[in-house]
Amino acid sequence: MILGVVLSLTLLILWLGGAPPLEALFYLWQGSLGSWIKISQVTTAWIPLVLCCCGLLFSFRIGLWNIGVEGQIVAGAVFATAVLRFGLEGADPFMMLGLAFLAGMIGGAFWAVIAGFLKTKAGVSEIFAGLGMNFVAMGLSLWLIFGPWKREGIASMSGTEPFPNALWLPTVFDVRLSFLGLLIVMAGLAVTVLILGRTHLGLALKAIGNNPNAALLHGLKPNLYVLYAIGLAGGFAGAAGAFQVVGVYHRLIPSISSNYGYLALLVVMLANYRIWSTPILAFFFACLNVGSIQLPMMLQLDSSLSGIIQGAILLATLFVYGWQQKKGFKGSRDQGVKG
Repeated sequence: MILGVVLSLTLLILWLGGAPPLEALFYLWQGSLGSWIKISQVTTAWIPLVLCCCGLLFSFRIGLWNIGVEGQIVAGAVFATAVLRFGLEGADPFMMLGLAFLAGMIGGAFWAVIAGFLKTKAGVSEIFAGLGMNFVAMGLSLWLIFGPWKREGIASMSGTEPFPNALWLPTVFDVRLSFLGLLIVMAGLAVTVLILGRTHLGLALKAIGNNPNAALLHGLKPNLYVLYAIGLAGGFAGAAGAFQVVGVYHRLIPSISSNYGYLALLVVMLANYRIWSTPILAFFFACLNVGSIQLPMMLQLDSSLSGIIQGAILLATLFVYGWQQKKGFKGSRDQGVKG
């Protein structure tokens, strides 16, 4: 039912936007899956998006709205860039790439834990704390790009000095697809499944998310696990930022996050917080992001149509979920009255 509503709404929006729906869908498909190069572009967008989704699964499990994931991506990118800029002279490139990812994860986790401390120690909502940290992270990255890390003789938005090719994630053939990036995201999914489904930490996060007061009576410390959850979320987002630096742009740029943090929030909610539905839906939105580039060129449509479709899909899905839950509650209530 949800898929039917989503497809119908997408076609309606395309029609209202002045696009022949079937022709627009064809160009979306052609622009995302029509060639190996397009598929590699979709996969390259899919990797950081799934990493952010994995992190959000931890924060949602304990009941946190980690809106600060955008800033955590940026912080991870800044930390990874710092390692590659000031790394050991003559060090092995693979070791430097590994250190860059590690630094990115530490940077993202650090940025997230700040919001966690504001919530647990000062009572600041994680939503407001996260949004504030997003602005700080963006301000920090812009200051570095136009200040200490500015490219010599160039005054532009192109970012910092590109890294040597040896510090790029290796790609295959003529496409920009990195198998190391795929291995990283698969490892991230495996770690997420293992921790949430097979460890005491995952069980504790679920217990606190369901009933913090009951969890406290059973000896759990909700505030401590809040820091664990948001720190893990930030670590995954920081890894996504590091991937953007070493696997996509090969430098720090102002829009390094590509709005994957906000998109990941949408994906996880649409997946109803289920782990294995998340990468599938993330692939769909990666296709939509990459394929929508074709619409302005082929049909003279506004490039913002992709964002409108994404927002409408979220609203439609939340409406269907809410209607189903209300219907289920009404059915159980009627059954109780009859009993």
